[in-house]
Amino acid sequence: MGDFANFNGGKNDSGSAKDDFMKEATAAAARYNGRNENELVGEIFARAAEGKKKGTLTNAEIDAFYKQISPMLDGAKRKKLQKIVERLKSM
Repeated sequence: MGDFANFNGGKNDSGSAKDDFMKEATAAAARYNGRNENELVGEIFARAAEGKKKGTLTNAEIDAFYKQISPMLDGAKRKKLQKIVERLKSM
């Protein structure tokens, strides 16, 4: 998942959507291991702003990202992510 535009929302042509999503999630987690929450949120906003500016990120893609990630989070983190999504979509 190099950027939001490459996030496939858990879908692919080969039928192994869950496996591909888990590979993407594991790779992303490894890249951000050791960073604090502020660094992660900053990176999300930077990538989203770039994608929106280039026209390569849509609100539908942001929603797909949220739909895939939110079930893995507890209530408090899910609420934080929802606020981030709202801010990203308003950019």
